[in-house]
Amino acid sequence: MKEEVQAALDLVRPQLQADGGDAVLVDVTADGIVKLRLTGACGGCPMSQMTLKMGIERILKERVPAVKSVEAVQ
Repeated sequence: MKEEVQAALDLVRPQLQADGGDAVLVDVTADGIVKLRLTGACGGCPMSQMTLKMGIERILKERVPAVKSVEAVQ
């Protein structure tokens, strides 16, 4: 499943990079929790949680049905 998540994340990455940020895949747990590290401008952005939940999580769930949620880690 990690490869599927990485492929879906690669679709979202250009939008993040256009705003000076990025997301790095840290882990995918057996129960469908995706752990990401937001970097660059995304790391300190006050809207990062909204980007994470309403943007990245939505796309990952659409592309990889086994994904249950996405969490930011340091």
